[in-house]
Amino acid sequence: MDKRPRSDSVVTVDCNYLTPQFAAAYLIIEGDRAAFVDNNTTRAVPLLIETVNAYGLTAEHVDFVIMTHLHLDHAGGTAALLKRCPNAMVLAHPRAARHLVDPSRLVASAKTVYGEEGFDRRFGTIEPVESARLRSMQDGETMDLGQRTLTFIHTPGHAKHHVCIHDSRSNGVFTGDAFGLAFPSLQRGAKSLVIYSSPPTDFDADEARNSVRKIAATGAERAYVTHFGEVNAVGEAADQLLRSIDSLEAILDEAVTVSPTGDARIAHCERRIREAFMDQAAQCGISLTESDWQILGPEAFLNAQGIAHAVSRKHIK
Repeated sequence: MDKRPRSDSVVTVDCNYLTPQFAAAYLIIEGDRAAFVDNNTTRAVPLLIETVNAYGLTAEHVDFVIMTHLHLDHAGGTAALLKRCPNAMVLAHPRAARHLVDPSRLVASAKTVYGEEGFDRRFGTIEPVESARLRSMQDGETMDLGQRTLTFIHTPGHAKHHVCIHDSRSNGVFTGDAFGLAFPSLQRGAKSLVIYSSPPTDFDADEARNSVRKIAATGAERAYVTHFGEVNAVGEAADQLLRSIDSLEAILDEAVTVSPTGDARIAHCERRIREAFMDQAAQCGISLTESDWQILGPEAFLNAQGIAHAVSRKHIK
């Protein structure tokens, strides 16, 4: 990889997870210091280190490995990345800390979603993080990286242990999945298409809306979305996400009333989510193609599993 100029202080790294432009990690460069926000899986770690080197730095210059949340397409490579970055400290939500130190429950939960074979294909081996190299970040807590200040914002809704990070220099927010999905191939309409994600097991519509509003209230000029890339019209995207969350909540309420069980419940939710995706795309001037559904189809199924799980929680209550 050719050495690139250092003018870009935030670098989008395509982790080539499942398909190009599906999952990003972000490299923040501040003088001779650096930090990663999210890291994808163990398989992405060589690419992350290559990117650091391409900007004239080494792995020893990485101070922080920051986790927006524990879902393994964001955090699966954490321990492996720490092995390559000897001076780095992991920064994460307090609820995430114990699962990074002991990922056994996290791995078991993911295997119930993807199965053994699917888990291995996507994520490989997940190793524990040393507790001495882990710091829990409270809501509103800050961390300096050179001349920039990183402010941590607790943003549940997609996941209870989710955190976003406002960067003072770029006036951007690293949003993980709390600000939806914005795949580049779908940004071809009159408006950007940004869709909220509700996978198992923590979807909460009220918390999701509150988190979107907290992100917008920072006054950020851009959102660095893991799936995928920089979103500039933050206010417009926030409005669209609130409508997306409303649609998911309506599907959840409907599923409680219809009360199918097991696979039938998931199939019902998936059909309604696909309809919601089509409606939202049409509002942006986009007619979804077969190629689009190759990306959105798995998301619809995963979201349906999350909604069905939320329905189960309601029945238990």
